[in-house]
Amino acid sequence: MANQGNGRQPKYQRIADALRDAIQAGEYGPGDRLPGENDLMATYEVARMTARQALGTLQNEGLAESRKGSGVFVRDFKPIRRRGIQRLSRDQWGAGRSIWSAEAEGRDLVVDQVQVSETEAPDRIASVLGLQPGAPACVRSRRFVLDEKPVLLATSYLPLELVAGSAITQEDTGPGGTYARLAELGYKPVHFREEIRCRMPSQEEASRLKLSMGTPVILLCRTAFADEGHPVELNEMTLDSSSYVLEYDFDA
Repeated sequence: MANQGNGRQPKYQRIADALRDAIQAGEYGPGDRLPGENDLMATYEVARMTARQALGTLQNEGLAESRKGSGVFVRDFKPIRRRGIQRLSRDQWGAGRSIWSAEAEGRDLVVDQVQVSETEAPDRIASVLGLQPGAPACVRSRRFVLDEKPVLLATSYLPLELVAGSAITQEDTGPGGTYARLAELGYKPVHFREEIRCRMPSQEEASRLKLSMGTPVILLCRTAFADEGHPVELNEMTLDSSSYVLEYDFDA
């Protein structure tokens, strides 16, 4: 549905641009209801599908969210600035602080859906952790909810032979979390590697993260290494892309 003017932008994109400008100018504040499909159809003389695409564009960008039966509203959520290097500093978890503490910045953080189990490490996990096929692993799965908004799913895999009998196998790992407990066991993390990808979510991921339709997820896989390059944890994380800014700050 291309338009001849405005750089041949599609009509829905022009409407989305106008709404975005209005949001950034403060005409619509956090939590305010945006014009509905009928309003946009009348104002811009477009078809319903065009109006729907315009609102969908803002939802996909994380600027707006749909509330069933109520309409589309300006998103009332401050994005999380995830400082990928500073958050993993030994000064953080070594002092008994959660690596999440700086990011939460006094906001309401809840960790729920916590499950801890022992299972055979999947082949891809065993390969990264240097385990024999079928070797047992401790698996820690949980969800992070910030200001009542689910933002992250995380599943950690650790060699069971390293952590058996420790607090790592319990739901509450104690001050400083898993990395502090690994240090106490003699496997202090000294190096980390993170790999980042993006894709659309599975149905389960969309449900657990309560994602708006069309919102992609960020897949972040982190491996923690102890001395001599010995891998001690693999953490697979699924992030709501509209809730995060990933920041990496380092010297040249």
